[in-house]
Amino acid sequence: MHEPRPLLADPVCGMTWGWVGTRGTWATAQAASSMAEMSNHGVTWTALAYAAQQTTAFSTEIPFDQEPTVTEDEIVGAIRQAHGLGLKVCLKPVVNVADGTWRAFIGFFDWDVPGEPSWTQWFESYSRFILHAAAIAEAEACEMLCIGCEMVRADGQDEHWRHLIAQVRNVYSGPITYNCDKYQEDRITWWDAVDVISSSGYYPIDTWPAQLDRIERVVEASGKSFFFMEAGCPSRVGSAQLPNDWSLVGAPSGEEQLRYFEVMFGQCRSRPWVRGLMLWDWPAELYPVGDAESNADYCPYGKPAGAYMAEQYREWHTAEN
Repeated sequence: MHEPRPLLADPVCGMTWGWVGTRGTWATAQAASSMAEMSNHGVTWTALAYAAQQTTAFSTEIPFDQEPTVTEDEIVGAIRQAHGLGLKVCLKPVVNVADGTWRAFIGFFDWDVPGEPSWTQWFESYSRFILHAAAIAEAEACEMLCIGCEMVRADGQDEHWRHLIAQVRNVYSGPITYNCDKYQEDRITWWDAVDVISSSGYYPIDTWPAQLDRIERVVEASGKSFFFMEAGCPSRVGSAQLPNDWSLVGAPSGEEQLRYFEVMFGQCRSRPWVRGLMLWDWPAELYPVGDAESNADYCPYGKPAGAYMAEQYREWHTAEN
């Protein structure tokens, strides 16, 4: 079994790229141009995030080798392009539910019941998905592997997660993280099994100090490195108070996004134990820069927050090197 890797030495100045990883969208000239543009914004890390779909929240099969999930060739190509741009890569396979249910609600009885779908069955399928990603990450020398994202109901399956992590370590020799959901950092019982703690930091703009105080206690107790595997805010009115709600109705507002970024970066950079941000998110099919003012999504490209992010990332990286 591989020994846990040392703490993150350099800050994760990161951006998630390519979500949701729809087949056919990663191996294009447009995708290559998008990633290259992202790399011009002070980014030193990228999470290559792609989703496999199970049919419902109670399904136990995850057909990760079928549409709409990107192919293995697309994943390998994206990793190689990122490395070619000088970016470190966290490979991030994620499970989604085809009917639109949030993956946090995937769940079964706490104990296995004959004739009913079970956690054991689901983790068998999920493990095949994650181990496939682990093999790619090892072959392509990815700098990190994320083994799950916002699986709130699954988080309590301590024994299953520990077994999966042990399997992953037999395949992948790099550092392993798990991306818990917001407000769940102090509820995971198996942080000792991963190398790096990470979470989704979609916290209302005025609550960052209190949330960081809470998370700091978890990080100190663990002795691990911590960074936000997801964080960010749509560029629309009202999103600073509900940054996790991508469907919130509101007019496009680059200033709202910038205001959120200023607070988020200021608070996170004031806490040395926060080892970085992997911001959400930069699409493989990037909108024209002329449309930035009317774009109300998370991507900061062409918006005031994009220039601010690049400045902050360059300062953060330079200050620690």
